[in-house]
Amino acid sequence: MKVCGVELTANDAVICLLELDRGQFTLPDCRARKLSLPKVHNREDLQKFQASFAKLMQDYQITRVVIRERMTKGKFAGGAVSFKLEAAIQLINDVEVELMTPAQVKQVVSENPLLIPFSETGLKGFQESAFMVAYAAQMSANG
Repeated sequence: MKVCGVELTANDAVICLLELDRGQFTLPDCRARKLSLPKVHNREDLQKFQASFAKLMQDYQITRVVIRERMTKGKFAGGAVSFKLEAAIQLINDVEVELMTPAQVKQVVSENPLLIPFSETGLKGFQESAFMVAYAAQMSANG
C-alpha cells in the first residue's frame, strides 16, 4: 500500500510517498517534493492547489494521505494558511485523509525503529517530518 505523508508548513504541503509491499519499504519517485500556495492567495489559488494535489495523488495511485497534525494554540500552533491547506486536502474525493499527532508518530517510531538512518533515504532534509508520518502510518496500519 502506498501512502502520502504530509507536513504543512506556512504556505507549503511537504510530501513524501512511501510504499509497503510484503514487508519491504520503497520510496517511489515523485515529481514533487512540496506543493505551495502563493503568499497572497485567493479562492482560485486554493482550488488550483487542491486540483494539483488531487492530480498528484491520482497519478501515483495514492488512496491514503496522512497529515502531521498541528496544534491550534500555543507556541507551536499552525498558521491559518496551513489549516486552509489541510481543509483543501481533506475535501479531495477518492482519497482517505487522516491526521496523526506528533506524539502518535513518536510512539509508533519508538516501537518500530527505522532500519536505516533518514540521511540514507535519498530524501531532502525538509521532507523528514513527512517521511516520519508516512512511516508511522504504514507501521500502525500493518502493525
